[in-house]
Amino acid sequence: MDWKRFGFIAIIIVVLFGGVVAIGQVQQRPLLIVTSMLATTIAVATPLTLGALSGVFCERAGVVNIGIEGMMLASAFFGWLAAVYMFHVFEYPTGVSITAGALFAVITGMLMALLHAVLSITFKVDQIIGGTVINILAVGLTGFLNRQMFFGKGSVFEGSIPNSPGVLRAIHIPITEILSPLCGANSPLCVENIAAINRVFDQKPIALSAILLVFISHYVLFNTRWGLRTRAVGEHPKAADTVGINVIKMRYANVLIGGALAGLAGAYFTIESVPSFEPLLTNGRGFISLAAMIFGNWTPIGAWAAALVFGASSALQINMQIFRAVIPPQLAFLQQSYIVGLVPYILTMIILTGIIGKTTPPAADGVPYDK
Repeated sequence: MDWKRFGFIAIIIVVLFGGVVAIGQVQQRPLLIVTSMLATTIAVATPLTLGALSGVFCERAGVVNIGIEGMMLASAFFGWLAAVYMFHVFEYPTGVSITAGALFAVITGMLMALLHAVLSITFKVDQIIGGTVINILAVGLTGFLNRQMFFGKGSVFEGSIPNSPGVLRAIHIPITEILSPLCGANSPLCVENIAAINRVFDQKPIALSAILLVFISHYVLFNTRWGLRTRAVGEHPKAADTVGINVIKMRYANVLIGGALAGLAGAYFTIESVPSFEPLLTNGRGFISLAAMIFGNWTPIGAWAAALVFGASSALQINMQIFRAVIPPQLAFLQQSYIVGLVPYILTMIILTGIIGKTTPPAADGVPYDK
């Protein structure tokens, strides 16, 4: 990423966080609102980060993948369905059911990615069309199964949605317990501030793994032989084939890795965020992930930075609703969720128009390889 993109990210984040700081001044508790905003940003950016990483692996290997949205949606449904079945039908404990659901979501993402790889790499179908097929298939399949299994006559659960086994719990980092003794007995505000900061770090497993995967992906792509070969088949597959790299194998492997990441992103929606499924649950997050990938210039860290911008814009809407009681009358229009809810999509359009600078995709991105 160049400085222009970093500057754009900094400006957007300052504007978004500045808004909540202004609101926090009303109650003289800006730190509480800022830490809430930051914690929400990290959590909401999780599926965008994982989706962007999915796109990075696929497109660095030369395969365009606009089917991330469909992979997320299918993984969200089948991961949740597996957790529900394990809990109600097979009576597994809650923890086992939720973990199995997350694993099944990753497998679902890989299966959808395998379909995309077969269409795009083996049969050389136009990769945009192949990704569109994945999206349409996911929408139709999840919508049909959701109706038939939970709402249709004679459905498995007799027309009612069963109780979910729950969601993954946050991993508590004991910052409050460690630092509170330093505040002294007569410093309740100090303890309150430390507790507020602690909320930023109390993230759930998939959110924390997304951050870890950003740095692992960056290291793999730019510091290992696997990454060098991946970038070679995405930039100049004929030259890579000449030196003995199996182009087809590398493309298949990276698309499957991308599918696993998209599956983990899908698991976030129903296994970590909300323990239920609704049709079109992903709500365009896969396409926003692609915008983040492009904005990040096909690099993991750049894509993560862009995902945080989108996450902050979504967090603004959530926090405006949480702290609506302290919003001044002159800003009352911000209580309308659909107004602030437009921000992520407006940012997507701005980024895709190229207003923030030129991006350079891999040279062979989207080009089928003939040996």
